[in-house]
Amino acid sequence: MNLKNRIYIEPTKIFPTFRKKFEIVERKGVGHPDTMCDLIMESIEIKLSKLYLKETGYIQHHNLDKALLVAGQTENRFGGGRVLKPMKMIIGDRVTITKNITSTKIERLASGTANSWLEDNLRFVKRKDIRYQFEFGHASEELRSLFDKKQDVGANDTSALVGYAPITPTEKTVLETERFLNSKKFKKEFKESGEDIKVMGFRHGKSLDLTIAMAFVDSYVESEKQYFKRKKEMVQALEEFHADNTLFKKPNIIINNLDKENQGIRGLYLTVLGTSADSADSGEVGRGNRANQVISLNRPSGSEAIAGKNSVTHIGKIYNKLCFKMAEEIYQKLSGIDEVYIWMYNVIGNPISQPSAVVVQPVTKQGKVHESDINRIIQENLSKIDEFCKDLMTGRHTIA
Repeated sequence: MNLKNRIYIEPTKIFPTFRKKFEIVERKGVGHPDTMCDLIMESIEIKLSKLYLKETGYIQHHNLDKALLVAGQTENRFGGGRVLKPMKMIIGDRVTITKNITSTKIERLASGTANSWLEDNLRFVKRKDIRYQFEFGHASEELRSLFDKKQDVGANDTSALVGYAPITPTEKTVLETERFLNSKKFKKEFKESGEDIKVMGFRHGKSLDLTIAMAFVDSYVESEKQYFKRKKEMVQALEEFHADNTLFKKPNIIINNLDKENQGIRGLYLTVLGTSADSADSGEVGRGNRANQVISLNRPSGSEAIAGKNSVTHIGKIYNKLCFKMAEEIYQKLSGIDEVYIWMYNVIGNPISQPSAVVVQPVTKQGKVHESDINRIIQENLSKIDEFCKDLMTGRHTIA
């Protein structure tokens, strides 16, 4: 189908983000409670999709984009504290129950997948440190009908999503900062660094402030003096990283701004498990990084959480990632564009390959707009949306 009459191109002369005087960008690392919820639920969704495919021949209706991680309780001590109360993760939403795929089987799949994810990503969290509560409900018959293979797959929600390109130097630097701090190399040198890391970047002109929250693991901290010594060494390592690897050679770096000297343990950011979820902070799906892995306050953002939604009918996931993919292609392939934004909108029941509207807003350097090329890129991507959905289902596209 020719979707040209549904693609709206609206050139704009707004300031591209990288040229604005101020920019604010956040990134939540793998051990942050919100990111934990997102990535665990995404892993469970992928496993359940594969199970449906294996047992029934096609993916049944489901959405697993609801989860709450309730913080536990710990007692911190120099040299190693202890867990007094385990974390609790409430996992739920809608699933399709079949003869071979029972609620019990789905619960076992969910707990096993979550435990494996924790084992692979958080060094200090063990199975005894978390409990699960499952709240799986039966999917409605009307929504299950969307998966009827006799018709084009329809959207199971009315929603609008947005993506953009390119990533700015500030966004890239914030992302690379968190990745460096959670890298194997950094963890080898600084074993007391937990996986719960949040980076907040504030650019004003050409200067960049980086405020970092990093959970320290108390079993590797013997005293307050050692804590502050190691924190200083971490800042130095991060300064060297930026000098060699990012466009901001000398950012202003602060780690754990709440710390206070001469206060003992109460003045330090210590954890037992390397995540604030062990005692201080709970998490929820949808509060973490956006589909392009950062939270950029200067950019437009959709209201949908991407993690855990099914990859076959839920445009809150499909369009979310696809908008960013198409925006990047337009920016990379067409000349004269500083920045581009794409909004996609569709109505429940309509085929996902035929969105109600695709709005493309290029920010051009000299007013030149490649309308025919933009149309071509959009239609090529929509014609291959089944293939794109398969890639989503296999976890090929990183969501956080």
